[in-house]
Amino acid sequence: MKLTIAFSLLLAAYAEARDHWVVTWAASPAPQLPPAEMRAAKLEFDNQTLREIVRVSLGGRSVRVRLSNAHGKQKAEIGAAKIALRGEGSAIAAGSSRALTFGGRTGVTIPPDAVVISDPVALDVPALADLAISLYLPKAITGAGVHYGAQQTSYIGAGDQTEASSISDAATFTSWAFLTGVDVLAPERAGTIVAFGDSITDGARSTVDANKRWPNILATRLQTRRKRLAVVDAGIGGNRILHDPAANMRFGVNGLARFDRDVLSQPGVKYVIVLEGINDLGHAGSSAPESETVSAEDIIAGLKQMIERAHQKGIKIYGATLTPFDGTPFKGYYSAEKDAKRKAVNDWIRSGRAFDGYVDFEKAVQDPAKPGVMKAEYDSGDHLHPGDAGYTAMGEAVDLKLFR
Repeated sequence: MKLTIAFSLLLAAYAEARDHWVVTWAASPAPQLPPAEMRAAKLEFDNQTLREIVRVSLGGRSVRVRLSNAHGKQKAEIGAAKIALRGEGSAIAAGSSRALTFGGRTGVTIPPDAVVISDPVALDVPALADLAISLYLPKAITGAGVHYGAQQTSYIGAGDQTEASSISDAATFTSWAFLTGVDVLAPERAGTIVAFGDSITDGARSTVDANKRWPNILATRLQTRRKRLAVVDAGIGGNRILHDPAANMRFGVNGLARFDRDVLSQPGVKYVIVLEGINDLGHAGSSAPESETVSAEDIIAGLKQMIERAHQKGIKIYGATLTPFDGTPFKGYYSAEKDAKRKAVNDWIRSGRAFDGYVDFEKAVQDPAKPGVMKAEYDSGDHLHPGDAGYTAMGEAVDLKLFR
């Protein structure tokens, strides 16, 4: 009997030792905007608490948080930080608040462009749960590590309200600042799928606070089938593979520049789905100079770079076909020539020459009668971005057999 108990304890200890950290939520940061725009976006802080709301994918019983001062021009002082299960609005679930520490300290100073990881805390986080992460910023600072297109309401309160059950007199904002990742401790077989892309991955024009981005839909499908896979959204609205933004810093640095930070450095990544290139076509002659015009071959060369870098890390990488955009009202964004390049890129993705597989998002959302146009019921109204129904169709189009 004693031998049986000892053996069971040994097995349990061995299993725990093989657990590893897996990113269950993440957001990709973009550079800071000019001061007036940062102020208008409620991204200048002074003696305030941010209570930022995020939806995890995979659950766990031990959690840690990653804070980022990416693109910051000054050190960021975090006076206190807490994590909790979210209640309603800015409220947290009773009894769920946990203090976050950094090397045992309750506060941390983040150098410019650096990342810090909190100490692990015990918190039973269900799959697909909302978390409230509270950061107290005691000194005047401009937000950094910012993801501008959150499609999620978060809260700002005066003073240190990290311990408050809800934020009193809260102002709201729809970005994530200083918060870049949440990890859970998970069994060895668990892992993460990174959805890497632009606004169509970021969920632009989906319903705010509804978690209707296509990566959310995929995450729900995986958790319903009890698969131990997280899905994180590394989309940035306006992002391009080959060029930095011409003017709007919200668009983030080019995809090749951010691929290491937003994909390869994430803990527990096993797979990546790349949906990017439509802005490389559309922006030139629209929001970017004509001199930044690219060919289908240029986009393919950029995708090949991502494939090589993912394979070096043992990560499987799947290409996603570019969705239709005929009829978009953005001046200069669409042309028949640009659409021909889109189709050439899609043909290459489907050919199986380089990716480990592909997801046919074009087929999922196009109008069968007019293949260059998005189906009306899937269109958000701008003929470029899907609405909630379109994102749902995309999330359901991903073949789960890709993740064996």
